[in-house]
Amino acid sequence: MAKNHGSNIKNDEQYEALRDKGMSKTKAARIANSPDSGKKGGQAKPYEEWTKDNLYDKAKEVGIEGRSKMSKDELIKALRNS
Repeated sequence: MAKNHGSNIKNDEQYEALRDKGMSKTKAARIANSPDSGKKGGQAKPYEEWTKDNLYDKAKEVGIEGRSKMSKDELIKALRNS
C-alpha cells in the first residue's frame, strides 16, 4: 500500500514507484501529478517527429529555462533530461 504523501501528490503509488527507480522528488511529483498520471504511456510520437514550436510549448509547460534560445535538438535534449 502506498504511503499518503498529502494533497501535493495526486498519485502516491506512482510517485513511490518513480522514487524507487531513482528519480528526484521534483520529477517524480511532476509525473505523478500530471493529468494522465494513471494511464499507460507510449502513444506520443518521438520528440524528433515534433515541430520546434510543439517542443517549445512542451518545454514551457515543464518549466525549462532558456528554451527561447534553444535549437530543436537542444529542446529535445532538455525535455529528455527534465
